[in-house]
Amino acid sequence: MTTHEGAGHAQGSGDRAPINNRVHHVGSDRLDGYAAISGGTVGSKRLWMGLVENPPLSSTDNHHHGDSEAGIYVVSGHPVFVYHDGTREVRLAADPGDFFLVPPFVPHREENPDPSEPAVVVIARTTQEPIKVSVPELYQLKGTDTQSSRPATS
Repeated sequence: MTTHEGAGHAQGSGDRAPINNRVHHVGSDRLDGYAAISGGTVGSKRLWMGLVENPPLSSTDNHHHGDSEAGIYVVSGHPVFVYHDGTREVRLAADPGDFFLVPPFVPHREENPDPSEPAVVVIARTTQEPIKVSVPELYQLKGTDTQSSRPATS
């Protein structure tokens, strides 16, 4: 294996665009907020990845990620992913090592019910930057309604 020090990092001033013809390494000490891989950090065009830590006894608001798919890997803690299946609210409890897929436009929320341990997850999205659209409630989208932010009607 050949190693080149500095390979994959944009060289020079911070206002130059990242180099796009090589592998980029983003060390854990170099995250831009939560973002590790994004258009701003490494010049990604179609992918966003980041590390999110939900503190003990916390919950996000109800939201979806627009037309972006989200893949989630649980690093530590025991988060709960909540969505609506059209009939009822569904709660999926997670353990370290679990993976989840959140399809585009699916309203959901993440909870961390643990009173002492944070929940840490790695998120990958199919857009270069994170999209988060808050919604007032969880609801199931109709089969053909993939871009609406309105509840399905019966």
